[in-house]
Amino acid sequence: MAKIISLINQKGGVGKTTSAINLVTYLADAGKFVLLVDLDPQGNASSGLGIDTRNLKKSLYQAMISGEHPQDVITKIENFNCDIIPSSQDLAGAGVEIVHLDNREFRLYEVLRQIRTDYDYIIIDSPPSLGLLTINGLTASDEVIIPVQAEYYALEGLSQLLETINLVRENLQPELKVMGALMTMYDRRNRLARQVVREVRDHFPGYVFDSIIPRTVRLAEAPGFGKSILHFDAFSKGARAYKNLAKEILRMEGENKKFTI
Repeated sequence: MAKIISLINQKGGVGKTTSAINLVTYLADAGKFVLLVDLDPQGNASSGLGIDTRNLKKSLYQAMISGEHPQDVITKIENFNCDIIPSSQDLAGAGVEIVHLDNREFRLYEVLRQIRTDYDYIIIDSPPSLGLLTINGLTASDEVIIPVQAEYYALEGLSQLLETINLVRENLQPELKVMGALMTMYDRRNRLARQVVREVRDHFPGYVFDSIIPRTVRLAEAPGFGKSILHFDAFSKGARAYKNLAKEILRMEGENKKFTI
């Protein structure tokens, strides 16, 4: 039975999609069967894995709205040793279409329930909003990772996000847990960035990952080549950070696998 983890932050540009792609890659590198679900209509996670979203015949939209079996919309990414349910432009209107459907908050849950036993981990890249698509992602999830950019307004909006998570827990998914906040785009030379990390850890003691994702050019370049940082530059600082994140998550699950660092 797969552990389903959503990466969520209503702010854009916090490294959410980059983290989703690279977390999937390193979990797969550890020998896990992993599925990435691109719930963001922008489709950046899909294009970051080399998929041309403009020419897709089937995507997550068909599974959530039209009732297609998820096996029919899954794309295998051989180079990454993982699977993806890609996004497409059609998904942009799904938030409106879902409103009138039965069990509208459980559409993604019903999709993933059909394939959950096929994977060890299912990672959901949520859109940068707290709309109905994101609610679907939370309802379908067991745990949540919150990417937080190490910059001045890092804590702004987090209270609203945590309130939304609590509402989902109280009304839709009582088992939903926050796995932790993930500090991203960190520049250790910047005194403000170091201060932000301290503040987030003070506000959420025990709920901040030890792994910190640095701001690096190589991480920014990799998606443009349709590659994860593992396949683009496996010896970079960004690669080491995401490898450490995967190790940390596996330790949480009691599966401290042998990574060579």
